[in-house]
Amino acid sequence: MKQLILSLAILLAASISAQAQNAPTGVWKTIDDETGEAKSHVEIYKDGGKYHGKITKLLVAAQDQVCEACTGSRKGEKLVGMVIIDGLEPYKDYWKNGTIMDPETGNEYGCSVWFEEGKPNELKVRGKHWTGLYRTQTWYRVR
Repeated sequence: MKQLILSLAILLAASISAQAQNAPTGVWKTIDDETGEAKSHVEIYKDGGKYHGKITKLLVAAQDQVCEACTGSRKGEKLVGMVIIDGLEPYKDYWKNGTIMDPETGNEYGCSVWFEEGKPNELKVRGKHWTGLYRTQTWYRVR
């Protein structure tokens, strides 16, 4: 009986560890799906049970560039430090129900992210418009 309980505890710990490794947290290099150009680094972090992402570095623009296309309080805000992913919730083997903001247009979309089988260093990031149209990018783990 003790061996069974110990075995279950080890399996549970391994499962929790695997889930933590497969979480989208970390720094990701964003790639524009239309041009193939690396554009920025985004740090995805967990806060209050949800995942958020902020720009930490621009790769093709000055670090003090501001969001001209943004509206409201984000208008003129520096891109570095801006939260562009908000409120992703874990669901089965991916994260959904969040939003992502495109700093080039200022538009906000529904967002989900996931890993393809066997590719823990590639994050699929999908922005979905309310009309059902969507774009999917692949981001690459920096750390």
